[in-house]
Amino acid sequence: MDEIAAFNQSQWDELAGKGVEFARPLLNLTPDSARAVVDPHRLLGDLAGKDVLCLASGGGQQSAAFLVLGARVQVLDLSAAMLERDRQAANHYQAEIGIHQGDMRDLSRFDSASFDVVWQAYSINFVPDPRPVFNEVTRVLRPGGLYHLDFHNPFVSSVLETSWNGTGYLIGEPYIDGAELPETPWEFEDEHGVIQRAHGPRAFRHNLSTIINELTGRGFVILGLWEETGQNPEAEPGSWDHYLLVAPPILTLWLACRPEVMGGLPKPK
Repeated sequence: MDEIAAFNQSQWDELAGKGVEFARPLLNLTPDSARAVVDPHRLLGDLAGKDVLCLASGGGQQSAAFLVLGARVQVLDLSAAMLERDRQAANHYQAEIGIHQGDMRDLSRFDSASFDVVWQAYSINFVPDPRPVFNEVTRVLRPGGLYHLDFHNPFVSSVLETSWNGTGYLIGEPYIDGAELPETPWEFEDEHGVIQRAHGPRAFRHNLSTIINELTGRGFVILGLWEETGQNPEAEPGSWDHYLLVAPPILTLWLACRPEVMGGLPKPK
């Protein structure tokens, strides 16, 4: 484990301990609400008996949804505290789950072509280079398997809602692939409504061309791209809800692993 992974592991342990929303297991799911969590665009079909890897997606949320939908689930995450939430969810639903603490860049514990779905929540920006992750996802997915990826919109990844100047949100950082983003302390309400503060994990910009070209170059076919956008047109400027209206921070890709489309073209390194 390098220093970045070690730091981010400790921060996610702290965030989970303070009750960040991503570490609150979903314990009241039905098949319909579970489908809304992991498959809002209805791309996955019947998941009963399918092999799913929740990659860097601890917290007892996505894994819980896949368990409710009948999948065979493995979850890998850096943080033991986040993985404990997945154990809680599996115990609640009386389902078997594989729990693995590790780095998303090293999936050597899994055989090649062992998953039908790799579902990665927002986490790719916590490593400076996404290519090792994409190499591993390509290896462990079966041909035709699906990959879900959330990542930070690189055009606004250094823009904060606090940068509102009366007319817009300021963009001030150069658009450099792999650049570390400025540290932004996290402030959030825990499950009891108490304001908590903590340092966030270290994060890095991945330019859109890097994400798209590195994935398509490995034989992934894009099935769809979606943005996280605001739903409150009356939101106060400078608030998070207003920021979402102007600068959608999270992009979601759904992709299919189709290595045959590359033919004889050289593969990315």
